Parts: sequence; C-alpha cells; structure tokens
Amino acid sequence: MNTAKELYAYRQMIFSLVKKDLRGRYKGSVLGFLWTFINPLLQLVVYTIVFSFILKTNIERYYLYLFVALIPWIFFSSSITVGAASVVAQKDLVKKIYFPRMVIPISYVTSCFVNMLLCFIVIFGVIIISGAGLNFLALLCLPVIMAVEYLLALGMAMLTSAVTVYFRDLEHILGIISMAWMYMTPIMYDKSIVPDELLPVFNLNPMTHVIGCYRAVLYYKEIPDLASLLSAAGLGVLFLIIGVLVFNRLQRHFAEEL
Repeated sequence: MNTAKELYAYRQMIFSLVKKDLRGRYKGSVLGFLWTFINPLLQLVVYTIVFSFILKTNIERYYLYLFVALIPWIFFSSSITVGAASVVAQKDLVKKIYFPRMVIPISYVTSCFVNMLLCFIVIFGVIIISGAGLNFLALLCLPVIMAVEYLLALGMAMLTSAVTVYFRDLEHILGIISMAWMYMTPIMYDKSIVPDELLPVFNLNPMTHVIGCYRAVLYYKEIPDLASLLSAAGLGVLFLIIGVLVFNRLQRHFAEEL
C-alpha cells in the first residue's frame, strides 16, 4: 500500500516520462511518429508474404489472423527486451534525485502500451476495409484483455530491469529469449497444430492465452473463453507480484551499481 501511495504521488513524473518517450522515440527521423504505424505494417507484409506464398498456410484472411496477434506481441516483446535496460538508461536520474524507482519501468511499459493502442487504429482499419466485421459485444472484453497483458508486461519489465542493473548481459540474452518465446506462442500458426504432448507446455505460456483472447475477439468475432481469460489474468497478476517483490529487493543498491 505504501508503494502504491508513493507511486500515485509521483504520477505526474510517470506522465512526463511517458510523454518524453513517445516524443523522442522517432525524433529526427523524416517520417517521425508515422513509424508507429509503418513498423507493424511492414512486419505484417513480410510475414504475410512468407506464410502465404513460401510456407503456405490454409488459414483464411491470414493477414488479419496474424496482425491481431502481432501487434500485442510487439508491445509485450518491447516491454521485456528494451524495458530491461530502462533503469540503466536513466542512471543519471537515479543517482541525482530521489523518486520511486518503479516509476522508470512503469513509464516505459505505459509508453509501449500507448504505442500499441495507436497501432490498434490500424487493426480496426484493416478489419473494416477487409469487410471482416466486428462483434461489438465481444469488443467489450478487449479492455480487460489489454489490462491483463499490461500487468504481465509490467511484471516482466520490473523483473528484468532490476536484474539488468546487476547483470548487464541479461539485456542481450533477452533478445534470444524473446525470439524463442515468439515461436513458442501461436502467433504465426494455429494452436491446433501443436502436438498433444506439448500442449501442457504451451498452456503454461501466459501469452498463449492472451493472444488467443485477442484473436477470439478480433478475428473470430466471439467472446473469448473465460478459462483462458482467467488463466491469463492469474498469470499476469503472478508475474506482477514477482516483479514488484524482486524490484523492491534489488532497488536498494541501484545507485551504487550504476
């Protein structure tokens, strides 16, 4: 409760850091903030070409099937890979003034989350243009799914950003882990092709449930399975608790290590 009260007192600082990150993300580039939409679209084009013409798949409207999963994955992946270095990147700030150190990973993950919300404008545009349609009742579940993924990403970011202060190699190791994690999550393929003996492992992956819920709402136009949503929510809360506990334990010596 004390941590929550302190973070609330520093909410303006979180807001300022989020705004700074969003403004500086593509500062100096010709297209600027448009890269927020161009990056996922270019990835979509590459994956669609590969899986539609080279490694052919029979999934109808594969571009949409992929897109509604790819955008949430980019948010999650960025939160744990780039977010791992967020405290190290703000070392001058950490050394000079006092503030709750959790402000740093919270502001970074929130910035990535806002970026994902903007990308959802493109998703809805693709859905409308393609004529796939929307189920407005199912869409009511979308904010809950986003909140669950945010908690999961925040927990991972707190954990990795705290450990990276003491073990800098983790920042590079996470790049490999993220790539393996992506292929262990049904983003570019359907979960139905996973062998039965591997399903228990896949179900332990929280992003399997999160991606399944996004796909249910935006691709299949149906209310997501309650069991999947509850599993994702439970894992999200668990990761957040672990992240907060580890961060609180390690933050005491951040200034000395940085």
